[in-house]
Amino acid sequence: MTRYQTIVILTGAGISAESGIRTFRDGNGLWEDHRVEDVASPEGFARDPKLVLNFYNQRRQQLLSDEVKENAGHIALAKLEREHAGEVLLVTQNVDDLHERAGSKNLIHIHGELLQKRCSRSQTVSEVRTDLNVDDVCDCCGAAGTLRPNIVWFGEMPFQMERIEAALQKCDLFISIGTSGAVYPAAGFVSLANACGAETVMLNLDESDNAGAFKRSEFGPATKVVPMFVDELLNN
Repeated sequence: MTRYQTIVILTGAGISAESGIRTFRDGNGLWEDHRVEDVASPEGFARDPKLVLNFYNQRRQQLLSDEVKENAGHIALAKLEREHAGEVLLVTQNVDDLHERAGSKNLIHIHGELLQKRCSRSQTVSEVRTDLNVDDVCDCCGAAGTLRPNIVWFGEMPFQMERIEAALQKCDLFISIGTSGAVYPAAGFVSLANACGAETVMLNLDESDNAGAFKRSEFGPATKVVPMFVDELLNN
C-alpha cells in the first residue's frame, strides 16, 4: 500500500521559469515594467483597457511561441497523477498551460488561465489563442468592450477555494513547488495542511517566505528536484 492516499500539490512560477516563462513580478515590484495596479487590477482595466489587454496579449504570444514548452518538472507531476494509487490534486498559481501539455488532468488554476477570455457581463468563459482588443465583439452578448482575460486580479477572489480547502483538510501529503510563499491565500495552504495532520514538503530553488512552516524541504531547480521526489513517492 502506498504511504500517502491523498496528495495536494501547489505550484508557482518556479516550475515554469525553466520553460522560458518570464517571472511576472521582478525585484523592484514592477510587473514587466508596469505597476501592479495598472495591469493586474479591475481598476487598472477600467482606466486603460487597451494597456491591460496588450500586456496579456504579449504574455499569451510568448506562451504560444516555440520557445516555451513543458519541462521535466511538469512531466513528473503528470506521471505522479497517472501512476499514484491514490488521489492527486494539482493546484497551480500559474496562468500558463504547461501542466496540461505535460498531461495533468486533475488541475485547478487558482489564478485563472492566459488562454481563456471572460465576458464581464455574463461571466461566460471561452478559449482564446489570439490577441484581445478593446473593440472585440463578445460571442455571448454581442457587445463590444466586455471581454477580459480570465485572470484573477488583485482584489478578486481566487478560483475554487472551497474545493481546495476541502482537499487540504483531507490530504495526508501537501507539496509546494516553486512558490514564493508570499502570495495569499496560497501561502497559507501549508498551515491548513499542517493543522489537519498532513506531511508538508517544500521543493524550491531557495527558501520561500513561509519555509519554516514545512516539515521537509528540498532545494534545487524544479527540473531536478521534482522528478527525484516523484520517483521517491512512486517507489516507496
